[in-house]
Amino acid sequence: MTLKILKPLVLAIAALGAISGQVFAQDFQSQKVLPLELSTQAAMAAIKKCHDDGFKVSVAIVDQSGLVKVHLKADGAGPHTLDSSRRKAYTANSLRDSTHKYAVLIAQKPELQSLSRLNDNILILGGGFPIKIGGEVIGGIGVGGAPGIEFDEVCASAALKVLKADDTYEKK
Repeated sequence: MTLKILKPLVLAIAALGAISGQVFAQDFQSQKVLPLELSTQAAMAAIKKCHDDGFKVSVAIVDQSGLVKVHLKADGAGPHTLDSSRRKAYTANSLRDSTHKYAVLIAQKPELQSLSRLNDNILILGGGFPIKIGGEVIGGIGVGGAPGIEFDEVCASAALKVLKADDTYEKK
């Protein structure tokens, strides 16, 4: 008699577990993640491109949350380049577009100046791009230290190519 009661109970519990497992599985979203090794290769590609062009820079790559994944400073790069590269990467990731685009926008529309004061990590200065894979922003890259944002952007684009990002933001 106990077996007659236990069997349906075990089946009911198993069915409940399967249903709740499906419900819980639906609650979790998959997220693309920047692999450390690939991020490091990308940052080195940016450093190399700038070095080949005669510039000593720092490169930062942040993850989707804006946290630093890789941060490199070329030999001889100024200490300020570490902070500017990190802030550009953070800004590009957070605002989901190139930092140069926002710098131009604010110059054209001064009433948008408050964008540059969203928090202490924002830096509205060219040299930062979001990292987009499959249309999804999964991080940001920032380069600082070349004598002009156009040079920072060329080096950042070299990193985006290594990452096979959706858009290299090259000027046409």
